Amino acid sequence: MSTFKLTDELIEQIELLVAEKRNKELESLLNDMHYADIAEIIHELNIKDAIYIIRLLDTEKTSDVITELDEDFRDKILENMSAKEIADELIELDTDDAVDIISELPENRKTEVISYIEDVEHARDIVDLLRYDDDTAGGLMAKELVKVNENWNVLKCVKEMREQAEFVKRVHSIYVVDDNDVLKGRLSLKDLLTTSTRSNIKDVYIPKVDYVYVTDTAEDVARIMAKYDLEAIPVVDEMKRLVGRITIDDVVDVIKEEAEKDYQLAAGITHDVEADDSIWKLTKARLPWLLIGMFGGLGAASIINGFQGAMERFPVLLIFIPLIQATAGNVGVQSSAIVVQGLANDSIDGEIWGRLLKEFLLGLINGLAIAGVVILVSHFAFHTTYNISLTVAVALVTVIINAAVIGTFIPIFLHKRGIDPAVATGPFITTSNDVLGILIYFSIAKIVLGF
Repeated sequence: MSTFKLTDELIEQIELLVAEKRNKELESLLNDMHYADIAEIIHELNIKDAIYIIRLLDTEKTSDVITELDEDFRDKILENMSAKEIADELIELDTDDAVDIISELPENRKTEVISYIEDVEHARDIVDLLRYDDDTAGGLMAKELVKVNENWNVLKCVKEMREQAEFVKRVHSIYVVDDNDVLKGRLSLKDLLTTSTRSNIKDVYIPKVDYVYVTDTAEDVARIMAKYDLEAIPVVDEMKRLVGRITIDDVVDVIKEEAEKDYQLAAGITHDVEADDSIWKLTKARLPWLLIGMFGGLGAASIINGFQGAMERFPVLLIFIPLIQATAGNVGVQSSAIVVQGLANDSIDGEIWGRLLKEFLLGLINGLAIAGVVILVSHFAFHTTYNISLTVAVALVTVIINAAVIGTFIPIFLHKRGIDPAVATGPFITTSNDVLGILIYFSIAKIVLGF
């Protein structure tokens, strides 16, 4: 398979074909492309041209294209489509993808679109899935799956599987249920093919099967599937009845969304925003942490002002303030980033004292190494006295240990209280360590230099 490459020439060619309504050439060009590549092209077009292409191509392809579009761009396209057109697109999608699209519509549009879905069972499944929260297993799952009854024989099982498989794009697993739809296990295709057609499924199925409840969080689902390398996982209700399945592509989306959210939190952005969002929305997302950083800066300035007399006697102390602040912030962000990553993938069990001791020792080693370099540089570059060099060295070691411990403690503390630990990285840790670093620096200077 050749790698698709989006070029300006291709976009210009498509815009020309649309403008001149050369539909056969346009269809010939796009029909052989993967739907993800077509979505990439559509993102570069204006809404009018994008709608033209979606209406031109067959519904089976464009339904997949729509699922690949960015949410904001997709909303603009859906606004320009009739309820009947949207319903025709949804009928070609698995129920989980259909719900992702219809859930973005206003309530009155949802009802109208659902009323146009001709497949009553498909519409019923969509309505059923809409009642689950987006960040739960119920909100992730699709209704399409292959299941067999434990009381069937192999011959009937194969017949039923053939009928069910027509509505499933990809069969990852065959699930076994009882007469009440309670999940009992899974069926191996190898066992099915090598077993007598008169044998009962009850005698050949595998009772061990991983599953999740509809109320489990999306993050828990992603963690389980990643841990056990699952391509799909069944979803059960409170009575352990099989109600759906979640496939790996849905979990990848969850992982990407969580990574984006954590990245934004670490950068001091408190809401999920995109680069093309309104100025007001971007301001609301960024301003809170900027204000925290501002107050942190004012706090550091206040501390420096309190030691104004000392700086008049030892003006060389000013030279090392950026060094103290930068080192404290960098060490704190490093420590917190490692802890947040460990908490996210469950490689940290939450034992706080052992983790703090490890970071303390690591901070001590790093601090001594950096302090040694600073003593040499300050002596030869700035011609500092022994006491000044000692002050800076001791302050650096103390600040690095302090920043490492704080950067480790805060994420674990937040995690234990059900708060996303990603909020601890970035501006929060940097600002707190900047202020504490300055306080530690001048406090040690006061002790060593005696002012």
